[in-house]
Amino acid sequence: MTTPTAAAFIDRLRELATEEERVKYRRYFPGDDSFIGVRMGQVFDLAKQHLAMPVAELELLLESDIHEARAGACSIMGKAASAKRATEERRRELFELYLRRHDRIDEWDLVDLAAYHVVGPWLREHQDDTLDRLAASAFWPERRTAVLATMAWMRHGDTGETFRVAELLVDDPHDLVRKGVGWMLRTAGDLDREALRAFLSRHAGTMPRVMLRYAIEKLDKEERTRWLSTGRS
Repeated sequence: MTTPTAAAFIDRLRELATEEERVKYRRYFPGDDSFIGVRMGQVFDLAKQHLAMPVAELELLLESDIHEARAGACSIMGKAASAKRATEERRRELFELYLRRHDRIDEWDLVDLAAYHVVGPWLREHQDDTLDRLAASAFWPERRTAVLATMAWMRHGDTGETFRVAELLVDDPHDLVRKGVGWMLRTAGDLDREALRAFLSRHAGTMPRVMLRYAIEKLDKEERTRWLSTGRS
């Protein structure tokens, strides 16, 4: 079997690109000219065909100026790390690549494709201070990675790590980190509603409004109104 390469992946992306799709991306990512116009569904389908791509080739994909190429790399990493037959060595090298080249995983969609498949499960099994270091980073995508990675714990019914990291990021200045924290709090609330309420009791009065709105989205209307009345404007 031919080894999947970054060059072949990018060639296929160029074949799939359309001007119509490129114009659509401009609406959602204004000012970002890195899209060539490939639908994400097609990118993900292509990623499934390249799950055996070596780390060196994945790094070349991440280095591409084409957004869909980097999305493809992150999709491959996420799918490959979570595959049932993924070896310990494969998961480790994907985890190390993700952290080493986080400079190229620099948009919310790229983080979301791989953080809780690549970073979270590895750290759940090999716990160290990585989440704390990411949460303290000056680079906002690393902070979003920190909280999204905690989904790996929640998939096993454990919300403790999510609430712990959310405490570290509850005053984060970046909108996309705030939304990520709110999203994970909402998910944690599905598993432990009282723990979410305890968190809100400590922070609803001062946490960013968008984070609060995301966190309480699944509560009933009366309770949402009550929490919003304590939140900052």
